[in-house]
Amino acid sequence: MMLAKRKNLCLSALAFPAALALSPAAVAEPKTFVIDDEHFSIVFEIMHIGYAPVMGMFREVEGEFVYDEEARELSSGQLVFKSDSVYTNHKKRDDHVRGNDFLNTEEYPEITFTVTGFETTGENTGKVTGDLEMLGQTNPVVLDVTLNKAAVYPFGHEEYTLGISASTTLKRSDWGMTYGLDQNMVGNEVTLRFGFEAIRESGMF
Repeated sequence: MMLAKRKNLCLSALAFPAALALSPAAVAEPKTFVIDDEHFSIVFEIMHIGYAPVMGMFREVEGEFVYDEEARELSSGQLVFKSDSVYTNHKKRDDHVRGNDFLNTEEYPEITFTVTGFETTGENTGKVTGDLEMLGQTNPVVLDVTLNKAAVYPFGHEEYTLGISASTTLKRSDWGMTYGLDQNMVGNEVTLRFGFEAIRESGMF
């Protein structure tokens, strides 16, 4: 009888940590993070007549994503760029890029990236798959992503914040942007680099 009680006691002791791990308080939950537009950069690079790359950026962006840190799962997310916020440090060129030969910003004022999948590749790296909608066309794009830091911000808003870098290379012709390709004036491959901070929504603990 005493042996049976000891066995039951041992089984209970083993079961308790497992039950605690599965309790609602211990299970990780997805959190919503909002892009901090004061700390966001997207830079693009494209070759000009084979001489040197032209670099530019988009200066207006908004977006958010849902991420479970413990499970390391990105369940959804979207970034929206204002196409007429493009900037290459040359007004005439900027006007050209906003026109019909390139971004056609009057007809397509937004460029949208929507997350469709995520794969962990290392301790703080992964690949984010998403649909990039531009010029009325949508194609899949894969971003190489690095989580640089996750912590409470040391000043200012003092909210829990993620710091992220990402990059990808795409062919603009996949979206029907073919200006300058025949004459080899403007390259087809475009390299994109992202750097941003994302703040966890208030009340998400």
